[in-house]
Amino acid sequence: MPNLLVIDTATEACSVALSLEGQVFSRSKIAPREHGELILPMIDEVLKEAQVKLAQLDGIVYGQGPGAFTGLRICISVVQGLAFGANLPVIGVSSLQAMAQGLYSLRKEKHTLSAIDARMGEVYWGQYEEKEGVMTLVGSETVCAPEFVTVSQTDASIVYSAVGTGWKTYASELSKTLNVPTVIHTEPLYPLAEYMLPMAEKLFEQGRAIPAEKAVPVYLRDNVAKKARHQ
Repeated sequence: MPNLLVIDTATEACSVALSLEGQVFSRSKIAPREHGELILPMIDEVLKEAQVKLAQLDGIVYGQGPGAFTGLRICISVVQGLAFGANLPVIGVSSLQAMAQGLYSLRKEKHTLSAIDARMGEVYWGQYEEKEGVMTLVGSETVCAPEFVTVSQTDASIVYSAVGTGWKTYASELSKTLNVPTVIHTEPLYPLAEYMLPMAEKLFEQGRAIPAEKAVPVYLRDNVAKKARHQ
């Protein structure tokens, strides 16, 4: 099992996790405008708690988004700086996947519909199902208006778990559009760094780690600046 540091600042939550020899050390705080001040001290804390140096790890994992643009830029800059300094490869993990993984970790829910409120009347959307303990993407992640989301349903008996701020904002619209059995989890569940570990470990073992300079955020929405100018 690889020893990995995970960093995420894509949503309201700022979080760090460290997996070392199978033991997980983590920190998190819901602080939408404090990520820049919190993230480095959190990283120092988990490294000290685990009594390990950054350069002794196998790689750094980052929450690649989708999510808040400022938060994603903070995460990428911190990850690249640390990875360059310690000569470590990096791996990106989806925010939508992390929420699905979190729900599986907490409740063993195997079919999840993740939605993050993307503003501008849209949601970031992803469908996931469990495979060997890892929540795996079905189809592709997208950003669209709630009335355009879709589910690839193969079994009429499946009851989907719905999670994320998109469901809080657009529960009625999403439920009407999808018309599938759904249990909506209204309590906040953010894509915390520790939830990214199962996917990150799988990707690392598959040889999917990349050089730090290739780390990029996944915005899904490419025309946000254009839309903002016309608000």
